[in-house]
Amino acid sequence: MTFLHRRTVLRAAAGGALAGAAAVGCGPSDGETGDGAAANPSVRATGPPPGPSKAAKSPKAGKASRSPAPSSSPSKPPPSLSLAPLPPGLPAQIEHGPRTGKDVALTFHGQGEPKSVTELLGEAERAGARVTVLAVGTWLDAQPQLARRILDGGHELGNHTMRHLDICAMPAAEASAEITECAERLRRLTGGIGRWFRPSRARRATDQVARLARQAGYPHVLSYDVDSLDFTDPGPEAVRRAVLGAVRPGSVVSLHFGHAGTVAALPAILDGLHRRGLRAVTTTELLT
Repeated sequence: MTFLHRRTVLRAAAGGALAGAAAVGCGPSDGETGDGAAANPSVRATGPPPGPSKAAKSPKAGKASRSPAPSSSPSKPPPSLSLAPLPPGLPAQIEHGPRTGKDVALTFHGQGEPKSVTELLGEAERAGARVTVLAVGTWLDAQPQLARRILDGGHELGNHTMRHLDICAMPAAEASAEITECAERLRRLTGGIGRWFRPSRARRATDQVARLARQAGYPHVLSYDVDSLDFTDPGPEAVRRAVLGAVRPGSVVSLHFGHAGTVAALPAILDGLHRRGLRAVTTTELLT
């Protein structure tokens, strides 16, 4: 596969309306059991033309790691999303970016305690790294302030279903609701649905789930080629080895919020990438 590779600088503009303040429902568990299951990565159908886009870097991103996380009812509206167009010819399910560059994407399945999430984001920002967060809708209901915290740090935010169920085993109507309800939470909190969708409890989407994601505004399903297995809590050193042992230019790495070992491993992972001349960027930056 040939990817069109050019550097794009993303900028977030002020605007958009903030959703109501109260958290709805109870927070999800920290675990992500099942996302490490193997799947066949060889089938790569070309997706339809790119649709709406993804998150960008705020002018204040450089200060994010030194500032406390905003309250659940911030006084200013969240940034609206201004996303660079993706190049044509990207596959319907994306596992990695161009192998010819020096960029990689660290992607985080989004649910976890606010303290550990903000600590992890701070570690990334201190190293000059930007990440992609695929958020669970119930987590956004419980922690709405973290949507803004992610974008203010220059990271990007996407959709990891509403309730983190086995979406590939669901009837079409239920699977569609999982995607669209999370998309609505993102729209309400940030002004847009985000660029990326990743299925819950599956490495790759079924044809049905990929079709439903396209209908909801996600032309591309975001998979990965490096699985850290951090959701099994193997310890920081095992997480570091799993990532650095498999990562290469263009890799998309699967990681998770809500696991202390992941937070502890991140500085060593970022240092290892730096020593190899690799840079952690958002998925949109990786692909454009």
